[in-house]
Amino acid sequence: MALEVACLSFRQPYAGLLLNGVKSIETRWRPLLAELMNCTLAVHIAQKDWEGDEWRDILTQRFGMEHWQIEELLESGERFGRGVVAGLVDVGETWYCAEDLPLDEVKDLEKAACLTGLQQKYLTRVSNPRWFTEPLFLRGHKNVWTVTIPEHLLPFKELK
Repeated sequence: MALEVACLSFRQPYAGLLLNGVKSIETRWRPLLAELMNCTLAVHIAQKDWEGDEWRDILTQRFGMEHWQIEELLESGERFGRGVVAGLVDVGETWYCAEDLPLDEVKDLEKAACLTGLQQKYLTRVSNPRWFTEPLFLRGHKNVWTVTIPEHLLPFKELK
């Protein structure tokens, strides 16, 4: 038995932040995940890093993390390396982030996304992150594609 699910590639550190439950909003310039609401999404870890380090400021200033905690979190996110499908998340609602949101709401969304400058992007709630028991080595793709996850890689609760 295997699980066939949609998959999306994420650059580091965002893939690790997502699978470790720190990042709970995914941002894109178009509503890429809207059709996947209430579905499971496989998380592929891209070879490249995210350009920019606003995530580090958010972890420090808004999550109150110390340098060593951030380093442990980054190491955990690299446990399977790059170019792998590493885990699953559940996809929630997608909405357009307006430019005129109150500042406190913007700050909450930025914390959940681990990213600044969210206005005019599409935001998608993600939840229930879980790592595979081991990585599935696959080349990434642009946009969403379908992957088949062998049963032995799935977290125990997926098998029920």
